[in-house]
Amino acid sequence: MRMANVGGRAAISTGGAWIDLEAASEGRFSADPQAAYGQVADIRDWVGDGLPADAPEATGELGVPVPMPRQLIAIGLNYREHAIESNLAIPEHPVVFTKFQSSLVGPGATVTLPSDGVDWEVELVVVIDKEGHQIPAAEAWEHVAGLTVGQDLSWREVQGRGPAPQFAMGKSYPGFSPLGPYVVTVDEFADKDDLAISCALDGEVLQEGRTSDLIFPVADLIARLSEALTLYPGDLIYTGTPKGVGMGREPKRFLVPGELVSSIEGIGDLSITLVGKAD
Repeated sequence: MRMANVGGRAAISTGGAWIDLEAASEGRFSADPQAAYGQVADIRDWVGDGLPADAPEATGELGVPVPMPRQLIAIGLNYREHAIESNLAIPEHPVVFTKFQSSLVGPGATVTLPSDGVDWEVELVVVIDKEGHQIPAAEAWEHVAGLTVGQDLSWREVQGRGPAPQFAMGKSYPGFSPLGPYVVTVDEFADKDDLAISCALDGEVLQEGRTSDLIFPVADLIARLSEALTLYPGDLIYTGTPKGVGMGREPKRFLVPGELVSSIEGIGDLSITLVGKAD
């Protein structure tokens, strides 16, 4: 099942058109896209063998599929080759930082580059479905609503301002957390721990990898994060980026105006348009 924000309303699809969740369920489920996370099992039970043929379709553009997460958690250096290209040690524990909710945008968004030093980072994003604290890794996937595509756009100069690096500010400018195009529930993946991941600018491939190369896979991340945090329905975890970022190149390379497309196997493509400040 796919879950989306269509025209500001919760929508689902089992392979066909987008169906308005509140209207089709006659009010059993809310129209609020955020409220659907925490109810995924109930929604799937309601869908049963299929949606009715006359289920009302959702209308409008795709928006941020998880528009109001309580927590937006991100992980750095979670692919070995990315740590190497960053000239940093392979982490023994997850490198955790936050991004701010105001940086979220959905598919098709136009994002203004505030400088000529903004980097790209395609990421698998986990959407939490069930509240939990100190979750065992063996039970972690039971707390996941689904997976989606994200970008962790990063103004590197701001990220590295001292005396200690402050990741959150440099990664939270308007539009710096693209997300979408929709959330795919976990049951849809043949192997949820091994998905192809890539991004391209105007057709030029910038990053390619597989999520099986994560140093801390999804279940391990959830277990480690929840040692300290309580995770809530609709929380987002940006799980890290594979090698190929601009900062790790010689000479360094950063984003310019164009179409940035981020892709993950089994989910789809998240496309945004980058423009300069004067555009």
